[in-house]
Amino acid sequence: MSSILTNNGAMVALQTLKSINSGLAQTQSEISTGKRVSSAKDNSAVWAISKVMEADVKGFKGISDSLNLGQSTVAVARQAAETTTELLTDIKGKIVAAQEENVDREKIQTDINALRDQISAVVGAAQFNGLNLLSNTDKTANTGSINVLASLDRSGTGVTASDINVGKQDLGTGASAITGTAQATGGTQMSGAAAGAAITLTGAGTAPTTTFTIVPDEVAAGVGYAITLASGASGLAGANTAATTGKPSEIMYVARDGDTAQDVFDGLNDAMVKHLEANGVDTADLSMSFTASTGAVAVTGSTTTGNNVSFRADTFAAAGNTIGGRLESLSDIDVTTQAGADAALEEIEGLIQISIDSAANFGSAQGRIETQTDFITGLTDALKSGIGTLVDADMEEASARLQALQVQQQLGVQALSIANQAPQQLLSLFR
Repeated sequence: MSSILTNNGAMVALQTLKSINSGLAQTQSEISTGKRVSSAKDNSAVWAISKVMEADVKGFKGISDSLNLGQSTVAVARQAAETTTELLTDIKGKIVAAQEENVDREKIQTDINALRDQISAVVGAAQFNGLNLLSNTDKTANTGSINVLASLDRSGTGVTASDINVGKQDLGTGASAITGTAQATGGTQMSGAAAGAAITLTGAGTAPTTTFTIVPDEVAAGVGYAITLASGASGLAGANTAATTGKPSEIMYVARDGDTAQDVFDGLNDAMVKHLEANGVDTADLSMSFTASTGAVAVTGSTTTGNNVSFRADTFAAAGNTIGGRLESLSDIDVTTQAGADAALEEIEGLIQISIDSAANFGSAQGRIETQTDFITGLTDALKSGIGTLVDADMEEASARLQALQVQQQLGVQALSIANQAPQQLLSLFR
């Protein structure tokens, strides 16, 4: 049935043309923006995913900057540590030369002093953007290391940042010092029989022993630890240091931020061994051993009757104490005498090893940061590629579809024109 009121053909042609125009508009949008999903209305799920990934990409760009800054900071410290190692090696050469009796030891000592001052200058200048990783004498907590932002870890529960921790490797030459009065019974940092109380180790066939504990959780920057030895008649000759109660002794260690109970024990043990050797005491007559899991220190005396020693361990509050550099014993090197030259040769070996270990630690940290930087760069590229796969338009397909839709549009216009002319045909029936 034909009607002049209802033109079904025109309606069909119009709907078809609208559909073609809608597809053509979408295709033109893809071509102009380059994106298949340019807004949430195009595909809300894909758009949401792409926006989260784009936010991560921006975050990783910031992480890349952080890694570059951290890498530069560690590289400066590593270079300074390597230079310090070379200077210490030069000092060793001077010390070896001083072993010969027919040399001018005074001039050699002058050269050693100059090299020591150069080490201080190198360590002082080894900073990047105001941060020096070769100095750890600050008593403030959480200053013994730095955290370099390394990654963003996304999980079902949210996003967390992960860091690369780089510990400071103190190569300062400043001397440590303890002031004030010993804390009663070792304070909170120390406990045990010999903590804050003198214990007499009487030499006998069975070695006498005593104990004290370095409390692991209480080690903090600036806390001083000291051992006081005293000998009576027929005691260990040369073992006496500061016998006065509460007075800091020569055998001491001032903790740095980040130190563990093991670090404190190692510092005290090294100081005690040096003190005994300097005073001609056999280190077999007085020794310490350490249990890392508990912080317990076992002190063992002499198996020789008559070799008696009074042993006492104390702690001192952080206030007023000066944290020394790990190369502080450089100032004690004196090759102007044969005894001094012999002692210096043994001392310099330990200092060189400290510097080598520091440079090695910085080298490992720098290598890890470089590896993480490469990973972040590759990850960022992968994320960008993934985002492109989700939202970018296929330009070859869009071009082909545009051509087809343009042809369909022309045909749709013609079809609508023909359908609109159909009622005109009805006029011929009334002539």
